[in-house]
Order: sequence, then C-alpha cells, then structure tokens
Amino acid sequence: MTDDSRAKTQTLFLGGDVMSGRGIDQILPHPADPRINEGYLKSARDYVALSEQRFGPLQLPLDYAYPWGDALAELERQAPDFRIVNLETAVTARGEPWPGKGIQYRMHPDNLPCLTAARLDCCVLANNHVLDWGYEGFADTLESLGKAGMPIAGAGTDAVSASRPARLERNGRRVWVFAWGMGSSGVPEAWAAGSHSAGINFLGDLSAASVKKIAESVRASKRPGDVAVASLHWGSNWGYDISHAQRRFAHALIDEAGIDLVHGHSSHHPRPIEVYRGRLILHGCGDLINDYEGIAGYDLYRGELGLMYFATLDRAGRLLKLAMRAVTRRRLRLNASSQEEAAWLANKLDEECSRFGSRVELSPDLTLALRWED
Repeated sequence: MTDDSRAKTQTLFLGGDVMSGRGIDQILPHPADPRINEGYLKSARDYVALSEQRFGPLQLPLDYAYPWGDALAELERQAPDFRIVNLETAVTARGEPWPGKGIQYRMHPDNLPCLTAARLDCCVLANNHVLDWGYEGFADTLESLGKAGMPIAGAGTDAVSASRPARLERNGRRVWVFAWGMGSSGVPEAWAAGSHSAGINFLGDLSAASVKKIAESVRASKRPGDVAVASLHWGSNWGYDISHAQRRFAHALIDEAGIDLVHGHSSHHPRPIEVYRGRLILHGCGDLINDYEGIAGYDLYRGELGLMYFATLDRAGRLLKLAMRAVTRRRLRLNASSQEEAAWLANKLDEECSRFGSRVELSPDLTLALRWED
C-alpha cells in the first residue's frame, strides 16, 4: 500500500477477550493474592500448574510482555492505526468475589505494563468479569486504567460515563468505540450502571428500541469521516450458530445507527464473519489471551487457537481488507501458529462463513484473508 493510499484508509486491530487475570497475572512480576472461590480450583496458581503439567515448568516471574509472545511482532508488522480489545478482568488487589459468581478474574494493578506492552488504544470493559471482585475492585480497575492513560469503553462511575464512547484520534483519523454487555454472555443485570451507581453499559435486549437508543448515541458523536465501532459482549462461549435476532440486530446497527464495524466477543473461539453493505461484522472474535491450558471438554473447537484481526477501512468506514493471523496459546503465551493450525482455522472459518456470503483463504505466509461479494 502506498503512502498516499494509506492516508485515505485506516487499519484497526481488533482482539477478542484479553483475560490477563488469574493464571496470567500469577506469572507476572506482581501477582495478586491467588485465592479464588471457584467450584473446582481455589487458587489462581492452579491454572499455572495445569499449563506446566502439559508443557513443562515456567521460570517465574516472567516479563510483562511475555503473554503477548509472537503477537507483538505481528502488531509491529501490520502497524495498525488503532488497537482495540475486550479486557476481561478486574485490575485490582482488593475486593471480595461477587456473591454467587463462580469464576473470578483479577490482575494486580502493578502488572498493568502487560497491557501497555501491546500499546493498546482502547480496552472495552462491558463484559462479565470486570466486576468479579465487587465494586471495590471495579473502582480500582477504573482508577488503574485511568492512571495508565488507557482509554476505556462500556463502563464507568454512573450510567452517563458508562455509555460514553472512547474517542480514538491519530493522524487525522477518528474512531469512536461504543460498548455494551449483554446477559446472553453471562453479564449480571445487577452490574448495569445506574444514574448514581457504577457499573457497565448494559444492553437489555436486541429490540428496535435498543437500536434507536444506540443511534441517538452515535449521532451525538460521529461526524463525517469518523468510524463508529459497536463492541458487543454477547452470546454463548461455544458453538458456531448465530441467531437470527443477533444477525438482524447487527444489520440494524449498520442500517439505522450509523455503525461501521461490529466487534463481537464472548465466544472462546472465532465465530463466522460477515460483510453487510460493505461493513464488517465479527460475530465472535474468540479469546485472544487466556489461561485455559489443560482444561479439556471442548476439543472440537480447538480452543487453543485464536485470531488477530486487522481490518482496513476506507474513509467512509467500508471494509477494504480483512487480514487475520492465527496464534496458538501455549505456555501461557501467544505463539505463531503452525501450517496445520492455521489451515485448520482457515478451513473451519471458510465453512462457517460461507453461510453468510464470505469465504476465508489461507495465504502462503499463513495469513488468513476474508473474501466477500460486494
């Protein structure tokens, strides 16, 4: 791409769930108290042990950049204009587990360099783990990310701040990231921010009324030449089916609300990709960073495999190109996938995407490319 053509486009890196708490936090220089209140395991260190049992011992502590592994070189190679992920953990050393919630993620605030190592531009917080350690842990999360200068979307000290989009601006390009969490992904409705209470930007349903409300928010911010991203934590953890209601809602966000790109997450593996009226819909990005090594039961989905998404858009927000890089989670680190692993992902996504009028091809350099009909 020439410098002139690049000036007329922008590339967004979109990642799924970055679960840098629990086992990931424990391998870093400043681990939080490892005690958790899960049904099966009682210490976050047990997740490290599961990885070590499978792949061998780790020399702890590891440096902050370690969990990103080969992904950092890929980010530098692709050089996206903006980097957006769903941060699925509390950032705190305090708090008590949310009553009745069976899984708790937290990362010690002193381990925040793990996020800045990837030079992230926006962390979406509208998800089902950001309040795992209660309002005390949530307050620490907002404070820690704020002190680090990390823009957030989808959470705040009240409903107004939780609904406020992140504004990303660089080199004459401007992107707005709007974010919502839904009950279908396990977000408790009690976590919804209120007029005088902290929480997340909770989306109660996929109705026309919700589309109208979102449209009002987008119109209040977006200007000609801007790109609007709808980041949605929705749907189940496993499976490739996309409900009619979910697909209809994504289309309505584009048709009626001025959204240019739908960034879906919550699924633990990549879900089908769609291009609708020239706009990209990632129905489920899959996990990017997690500590699930050694956990069996979903081998059908190859849960160790993930994708990095690089979407190039024109100035009107239309998709020009989607390049994807396969990564393999091993030793609590992102590793460049092998030929076999990348081919498996490409073939599976090609099969699933064909239902939505798009295809996935594997290039000789192991980049996955999306093809679609305009």
